[in-house]
Amino acid sequence: MRSIWNGAISFGLVSIPIKLVNATESRSVSFRQIHTEDGGRIRYRKVCELDGEEVSQAEIGKAYEDADGTMIPITDEDLAALPLPTAKTIEIVSFVPAGEIDPLQMDAAYYLSANGVPAAKPYTLLREALKRSDRVAVAKYALRGRERLGMLRVVDDVIAMHGLLWPDEIRAPEGVAPETQVTVRDAELDLADALMATLGEVDIGTLHDDYREAVEEMIAAKAEGGEGVAPPEPETGGGGQVIDLMAALESSVRAAKEARGEPAAGAGAAEEVAGVTELKPRKKAARAPAAPKETGAKKSTAKTAAKTTAEPARKSTAKTAKSTAKTAKTAKTAKSTATAKGAGSASASKSTAKGTAKTAAKKQPAKKAATRRRTA
Repeated sequence: MRSIWNGAISFGLVSIPIKLVNATESRSVSFRQIHTEDGGRIRYRKVCELDGEEVSQAEIGKAYEDADGTMIPITDEDLAALPLPTAKTIEIVSFVPAGEIDPLQMDAAYYLSANGVPAAKPYTLLREALKRSDRVAVAKYALRGRERLGMLRVVDDVIAMHGLLWPDEIRAPEGVAPETQVTVRDAELDLADALMATLGEVDIGTLHDDYREAVEEMIAAKAEGGEGVAPPEPETGGGGQVIDLMAALESSVRAAKEARGEPAAGAGAAEEVAGVTELKPRKKAARAPAAPKETGAKKSTAKTAAKTTAEPARKSTAKTAKSTAKTAKTAKTAKSTATAKGAGSASASKSTAKGTAKTAAKKQPAKKAATRRRTA
């Protein structure tokens, strides 16, 4: 890898010659500006405002613009002459725990390579000291015309340096947090913990830029004379405002488990770990359509049976009462006849009345029995 800066690490009285190498690179797909009518390239030309002529890079220098618009020329010699100890030196000022570095200060990353054989021993000494102390070194260095802050740490067997922003370059988060007071329940936190535990186990080395791959595929398709990549179909059922936070968290846990190839029941296990019972939507009890008809049929049958039983019973009773009344009337008539004809005739009439009453009594139980048999 090509070095972008040569200097030394100042470690107390120890000086370690090093080379500075970029530790990162951009893989984003870059585009050029063109004229849409004919496809001609649009270029930016550096033109002097005074004479209107285009100038080359060799003719371009630096200047500081004063408040009144005056340009004060600054040369590389002027900057090199400044009494800056970090002009060619990475000066370590302290060693601190890595947790004390605010991630907001992180900037560009570099690898520090030992420059020459004599630098190997002090380089290795600093690397092993950082490993054993479990700390990082805070340093100051100058690069591209300005002094910067850096953090040195060990990556594998190499010392890496992260450029840091100065503390006064970090903005305070004023007016960023939600102004509305919101209460978060323990059950919601438990599900969030379960989701974090699931997503936190993903190997970061397997992550890649899906958008960049899609752009490269589209460019390849167009280069072959195609129409590019077909637009994806709009998703259905997703998006919109989240109404039930608990349901959204539970669904997220299930989706994360399924994405990792775990069975669908894994979500329930995660919820059990979190100590949360899944909230199921309330459903109205389904009504069986046949039940009312059967009940009604039974009731109708019972009513019909009762009515059928009651009607013959009433008719039988009425007939019995009518027969009894007729018998009583006959007996009364017979008694009157017996009284008029005399004692002898009375005896015969009484005998006849008794026979008639006895006959009526015999007929009545027979009818009742018949009624009972009909009812059964």
